[in-house]
Amino acid sequence: MSGDVWFTVLPDGESGVTAARLLRPWATAAIPHHSGRPWLLGSWPDGHVTVGAAGARRVAVIGRCPVTVEALSERAGRLRDIGDVERIAHGLTGSFHLLASVDGSVRARGSASGVRRLFHARVGGVAVAADRADRLAAVIGAAPDEQLLAAHLLASPLPYPLDDRCVWQGVQAVPSFDCLLIDTDGQARTQPWWTPPEPQRAWQEGVPAVRSALTAAVDTCTADGGTVSADLSGGLDSTSLCFLAARAQERTRPPGAKLVTLRWQSLDPENDDAAWAVRAAARLPDSEHIVPAADQWPFWYGDLASLTGDAVPTDEPGPWVRDGARMAELCRLMTVRGSRLHLMGGGGDELFSTFPPHLHDYVRRHPLAAWSRIRTQRTSQHWPLGQLLRQLADRKTFGQWLTAWAEGLIAPQSPSTALVRSAPPTAWGVDLRMPPWATGDAAEAVRDLLREAAATAEPLAPERGQHTALACVRTGGRGLRQLDQVTSRRGLGLAAPYLDDQVIEAALAIRVAERSTPGRYKPVLAEAVRGIAPDDVLRRNTKGEYSTDFHVSLRHHRSALVELFDGSRLARAGLIDDAAVRASLLGVHPTPEGLRSLSSSLGSEIWLRARPAPTCLTSPATTEGAPCA
Repeated sequence: MSGDVWFTVLPDGESGVTAARLLRPWATAAIPHHSGRPWLLGSWPDGHVTVGAAGARRVAVIGRCPVTVEALSERAGRLRDIGDVERIAHGLTGSFHLLASVDGSVRARGSASGVRRLFHARVGGVAVAADRADRLAAVIGAAPDEQLLAAHLLASPLPYPLDDRCVWQGVQAVPSFDCLLIDTDGQARTQPWWTPPEPQRAWQEGVPAVRSALTAAVDTCTADGGTVSADLSGGLDSTSLCFLAARAQERTRPPGAKLVTLRWQSLDPENDDAAWAVRAAARLPDSEHIVPAADQWPFWYGDLASLTGDAVPTDEPGPWVRDGARMAELCRLMTVRGSRLHLMGGGGDELFSTFPPHLHDYVRRHPLAAWSRIRTQRTSQHWPLGQLLRQLADRKTFGQWLTAWAEGLIAPQSPSTALVRSAPPTAWGVDLRMPPWATGDAAEAVRDLLREAAATAEPLAPERGQHTALACVRTGGRGLRQLDQVTSRRGLGLAAPYLDDQVIEAALAIRVAERSTPGRYKPVLAEAVRGIAPDDVLRRNTKGEYSTDFHVSLRHHRSALVELFDGSRLARAGLIDDAAVRASLLGVHPTPEGLRSLSSSLGSEIWLRARPAPTCLTSPATTEGAPCA
């Protein structure tokens, strides 16, 4: 099925019937509560929604999960009340939304990573939830929130703790770790449904759980049979998924099973991804391997004009537009070969690497082991000792760090900084800066958001290493969510099994410092797939680098990028100086760091241009649910 895939969740009361009338013009499918009143409205392909029923109890799984109607109905029969949903759902695998309707109460949640999200708004006077914010925005006539658009210049997807904010006025995002409860009167509230695991397992003890969870996650991708496709970049993340998918198809032999892999070639002759991908492909003889020639695979920033001429497929801005032409070609190459789902390695770095902030924790817990690791890494990467010691001595709380980040948003970066070796940041996160083309008003708007967050936000975990891993998982999940909206519109769903909840829980239960060790690359993942992926493929300890692709793509599309910012919508909103953008694009950039924010700004600009303008003005009536034409 091509086209937007979406659903809305309605309360089980007469007020929900009124909201349904407003939503029905957009919907092509509906599922009722036990009462007969509408519960789910939307548009989705066959097999995307599974509903189990037992008396007045309804449980729905929406997304990738191989549970049958009969099995889900059996689980619904064990449901005591609305608060019992997670217990009866225990053991479900995949990536999905979980919904329940019990005795008039409604419960809905997405996934911990943010791959599956929920939003809610008042429609026809009652709370209505949806998996796409723009569907709710359309029915209430909402406009984009310029303060949140300013934050998308900083980074997109938004970094924690701004990532649970919605870019549409009047539409609220349900926090990833929370579920939404709606009563019969259409009143909504949230409560936690997921708690991150404590990282207490030794890595050897954690490997079996990772292997089991990852195997089950990939099995959900192949369970329906037919052709599935996967990236085979040569990196350990995508390579492991390809061997897991091939093994799942061989073990279960679903009808018509076939694996197609895709590798695009870097423009850098020193990038060794290709050599490792060729080695892996040779060990997958029953799969079809697609390798477009360099002149057949689009550069970054290609065909941007086509994105402004059609309704943009994502419900919020995102940096995916840099890869828009590539995503279109991916869909064409895979769907013509019959693929219904494409696997990507997103999430592997987040789960099976350690980020520098873990050193701040490690040096306090195990100082001798930490200093040994620091000495080894400092020698190989030439970290300045004084700078590193100052960072390790920092004792800021999460709130204090947020405040300091807010105050340094527009601190200029020395032009030579990117060329000088520096110690990796060990704070609660990266102190991102507003791009040099952001206006003072945009910077002040983001500063206000961070100051507000600093007053109440808590870290995702007590220590910096686990907090950083969780924050990166959320960023990766929301990035994948956007890519899936892009490709699903063209008939190809995306899956990132590393970002499935059960895989996240297994991986993040391992002690942070043990997820990687000097001299071994991603040891937990390598051991988890040992015996599934060949040993010679698992010996890789390098990672591809793509600066050359950036420089070539920028040179090839520079004039189109400069032209795109003429008459900028962001400039019209007072968020950027379009002349400053053009000056940066025409400048010299020895490394990609100088244009780090380009993809986020470009994504916001195209998203604004492609939004269909509402034909009614925002008013109390539209806020209550009168749809715009």
